[in-house]
Formats: sequence, structure tokens, C-alpha cells
Amino acid sequence: MPEPVKGPLDGLRIIDLTRVLSGPFCTMILGDLGADVVKIEPPKGDPVRAQGTMTDGYSGYFAGFNRNKRSVVLDLYCDQGKAVLRRLLSDADVLVENFRPGTLAKLGLTSAALKDLNPRLIVASVNGYGSSGPYADRPAFDFIAQAMSGFMGVNGDSDGPPMRAAPPVSDLVAGIYAAVGVLAAVIGRERTGTGQAVEVAMVNGLVSLMAYLSSEYFATDRVPQRTGNDHPLVYPYGLFRCSDGQIAVANSHDQILTRFLETLDLGWVMSDPRYDSNPKRMAAREELRELIDSRMAGKSRDHWLSLLNAAGVPCGVVQDLHQVFSDPQIAAQQMVIRTPVQDGPALRVLGFPIKLAETPCAVHRPVPRLGGATVEVLAEAGFSPDQIRSLSEDGVIGLA
Repeated sequence: MPEPVKGPLDGLRIIDLTRVLSGPFCTMILGDLGADVVKIEPPKGDPVRAQGTMTDGYSGYFAGFNRNKRSVVLDLYCDQGKAVLRRLLSDADVLVENFRPGTLAKLGLTSAALKDLNPRLIVASVNGYGSSGPYADRPAFDFIAQAMSGFMGVNGDSDGPPMRAAPPVSDLVAGIYAAVGVLAAVIGRERTGTGQAVEVAMVNGLVSLMAYLSSEYFATDRVPQRTGNDHPLVYPYGLFRCSDGQIAVANSHDQILTRFLETLDLGWVMSDPRYDSNPKRMAAREELRELIDSRMAGKSRDHWLSLLNAAGVPCGVVQDLHQVFSDPQIAAQQMVIRTPVQDGPALRVLGFPIKLAETPCAVHRPVPRLGGATVEVLAEAGFSPDQIRSLSEDGVIGLA
């Protein structure tokens, strides 16, 4: 068999002190791209190992964010454990952590200490609010970040309460930004020869996604109102009723809107004095919704999807996850894959959204069992079998 293609980050060693979601998502992205990710876990393991539905002892939640990693069990609350971690960091490229600010310093890993230990080390930190400011010491989870960032405040119906997004978006966005920051620091190190600190806050990540909502606020000083599935700036745009259900239509500008209305034989709307500008259409939103729904309700979703897509109008069905993961387009894009599990069954997980032509993302390593690579990683770091045995007997490390 030919050797598997190495990822673009092959040879990059990452020490991963993260747990739960934001940090593990970051390090999984880097691992998918070929980096060697050493996941340092406490004796009880990452808490996510015990969350969600279990398959033969493995959490699908854990598997979904921890492929392409090697697990080392290490007690960081004892001096010997801290010494082992320093040894691993001495020749690593990147340290990723998602503790509260100040926790690394409590472990003796201040910025100065890390720079003395390994000047080339890149230290990436993911936290709730950032390491400065009045909220720096506050704990934060996704639900809190969605609330504090304004993200929750703009989601929901106009006559309903603020609504969170179902996926943990602040964790995921922070993980992506952290991966981007690490890659930028790696490139920067090629020029300078030294590493640097990278910090991403969950709240900041969601604030950065406010997009045109923030632009409108800056221009008007008016707080955006919740508009449910309608677009806050243009109309018609949203969900419309067909004979057998709704479809989503995104008429983002007048050219697309004209094609949409002409397909519905409603082209006259664009020249009608009541609707001939977007502000007028926004003011007549309910009136237009009723007009469009009454026209579309006579035909099926498939009928309108075929006509509208042929006309170049962005549209689609609101799918549940069963429909998504049965969709031929998702299958063609390989967005569901099976990942091997160390000493366990292969599990279905999400695929790779980044498509690289020459060095594609791949599963290089299975989802690790707790401590499954402790001996291997410590041996690579120069620890002798006797030293590893002694560390195990003292409870400093855990063996699978």
C-alpha cells in the first residue's frame, strides 16, 4: 500500500491541555491538518469522555472532537507532574490551553518561565472574556457567552424572548479562531525565530460575528430588533409556505429578488409604488408575505425548488439532521466519516470542511483511550522504562 499523504502540519508538535470543547476543537483542526497533538488529561480524563450517548464505552461527543490525538494521563497538581509537563514543552511547537486566565501561572508556567524553557513555543489560550478587563476572572460557558456577546439578543421572534443558537457556537468559533491564530504564529516564527502568545475569548468571537447588525448599530445607534427567520435589512427574505411545507429563500439584493418574483409571476411588485424600494417592502412585510405565500401554496416544495434554483435564486429546504446526513450533496462532500477508536468500534463523526487538493485532511490517529499513549510519548521525550514505571507507581502518570 502507498504511504498515506502527510498533512501540511506534519512535524508540528502540539501539547494540548484543553478539555470540553473550545480547545479540543482547535487542536482537532490542527490534528486533522497533520499536527502531532498530545492531549494531556487528568487521571479522570476530559469530562466529555463521560457525556452524551456511549457506544461500547466511548462517548460520541468525545469522539467528535478528539480524533487525531494521543492521550497522556498526567497529574499536574504534583511537582513531578509539572516537571514532566515542562520536559514535554521543552521541544514542543505549540501549547494550547483553555483554563481560566492565571491558571498556567499557578502551575509555574508564567510567560517568562515558558519563554526561558522554550523560546520558540507558541502559547495559545482560549477563555471566556480575555485575560484583561473587569470580567477576566469570571467563568464562562457557551450559553453565557451567547448571552453576554449580544448574539442571543438578536435571535428569536420579534414577540418572543431572546434565543440561543442550538450548537455551542461560541466554543466552535473560538476554536476556529485559535487554530487560525496558531497557524499565523507558526508562520511568524519562521521570520522571527521565536514564539508568541495567542489569545481568543469566546465572547469576543461571537461579538466579531455581529456582522451587518453591528454596522447598522454603529450607523444609527439603534439596537437591532429580533426578526426571527426574516432578514433584518431586506425583504422578501425568509421562509415561505408551499403546499407541503416551507422553503427558505434568500433574496439578498434586487437582482435576485426580481428573478424570484418573476418566477412566481409577481414581477409587477418591483414597479408597484407600494413596494418599489426596499424600505417600502420592509414596511409592508406582512402584506408581501401573504401575497407570496398565497402564490407558492398552490405548488409543492420540489416544484418551487426546481424553478427557483434554475432561475438562480438561492433556496433550500429546512432539513433535520436525519435529512442532512441522508442528503446526496453532504455524502458527496464526505461530511460524515467513520473514525477509528483506540480499542473500540469505529464511530460516525463529522467530516472535514477544509478541502486541500494535495495534502488533504485525514484521520491519522484514532480517538484515544484515556492514557493510551502515555508510555509512547514519555519514551519519545527521553524517559527510560524505569523512570516511566516509577512515575506510574507514584501516581504521577496514568497508563491505559
